[in-house]
Amino acid sequence: MTILSEKKSKELLTKVLSFSKADECECNLDGQVGGNIRYARNTVSTAGEESDVTLAVQSTFGTRTGVATINEFDDASLEKVVRRSEELAKLAPENKEHMPIFGKQKYLESKTYFDSTAKVTAEDRASAANDSIQPSKKNKLVAAGFLEEAVRFSAIMNSKGLFAYNTSTNVDFSVTIRTEDGRGSGWASRNYSDYKLLDTAEASEVAIAKSKGSVGAKELEPGKYTVILEPAASVGLLGNMMRAFDQRSADEGRSFLSNKGAKEDEPKNKLGQKMFDERVTIYSDPQHPIAPAAPFGGDGYPRGRVDWIKGGKIANMPNSPFWAKKTGVDYQPRGGNIIMEGGNESLEGMIKNTRRGVLVTRLWYIRPLDPQTLLYTGLTRDGTFYIENGKIKYPIKNFRFNESPIVMLNNIEAMGKPERINGNMIPPMKIRDFTFSSLSDAV
Repeated sequence: MTILSEKKSKELLTKVLSFSKADECECNLDGQVGGNIRYARNTVSTAGEESDVTLAVQSTFGTRTGVATINEFDDASLEKVVRRSEELAKLAPENKEHMPIFGKQKYLESKTYFDSTAKVTAEDRASAANDSIQPSKKNKLVAAGFLEEAVRFSAIMNSKGLFAYNTSTNVDFSVTIRTEDGRGSGWASRNYSDYKLLDTAEASEVAIAKSKGSVGAKELEPGKYTVILEPAASVGLLGNMMRAFDQRSADEGRSFLSNKGAKEDEPKNKLGQKMFDERVTIYSDPQHPIAPAAPFGGDGYPRGRVDWIKGGKIANMPNSPFWAKKTGVDYQPRGGNIIMEGGNESLEGMIKNTRRGVLVTRLWYIRPLDPQTLLYTGLTRDGTFYIENGKIKYPIKNFRFNESPIVMLNNIEAMGKPERINGNMIPPMKIRDFTFSSLSDAV
């Protein structure tokens, strides 16, 4: 099945609701059409296209709710999935935190769809892969990469008159390029809504330079270093931090946003408190021109621009409708993207102004150590370099790190222009006293 138009989606969901006998019924229709190409050892290994549409029906009787899904759309199947959700609802336990579904809403316009991405062909993907493979071969290096693009649609309708519809496009590309002996490794990634912005040759040249430059890595003693984190090196830590933003866990004393030791008449969370460098501002905005997001969440509630951290202070915390009502605050859903404001200094400028430090291409295998302090561990990968007197001196072996994004965002020395990565906007950052705990032999 192809992408359903707004009209077709509304017609199908209206039919689904007509079968409902529940007190409340909500339907979510999601689908995508996309393609991909994968290559390794400078040769395409797999390529394909996929298409799927799924309907989820949520039925509620009182405070009992059941959900059933299906990907068949004849009348008999539609009625069957509604009946199944109703049967499950009647078997479900009472939910003391159940909240009514939302009524009709108004939504912002968000440019999440680009025709250039929707029209990508198998030939386009093959050409993009070739533009990465050929320069790797020319440099006697070995490339492995993955390119995928998709057109998605999402439609929500419920028995209280709510209807929401959005189409979006996305393209992701990543490549790892290594020396033939495996001693050097470089990596690059690109992520856009508009396929016309993708240049796999440019991205591959970045990975090629890092692959060549990382040969002969030397050991550097673990410890605290000034680091320059490219966006791919910090997005994982920042993403984990933003997923931990939650009013309820803060109010219940389970998070880094909890106001520890608060008396009965004092705030239970750190809303309004300064926790980071005053240059730190992080927000979500479905209308962002480079990293747009759907103007509504999975429950159909509208999204708008919301500041999570403003000038280093906690400005807002996402919550649930239940917790918002319980605590007497407005419902604040999570945003569909993370936008971090940056500065004007270039990556080259940061390197030039560093007397002694480490340039990190990316972090991986990030795992939590302490949710109360947001302490994480993980490894550097695919190009880690020692900086001395404003120049990259030589490649170094990878490190394991133990660091908290809270500490990291209090130790900012400089920031660059934000770049899109994983659907977010993250700036390169120069951070002092970043903790490397041990060495890793992996490249």
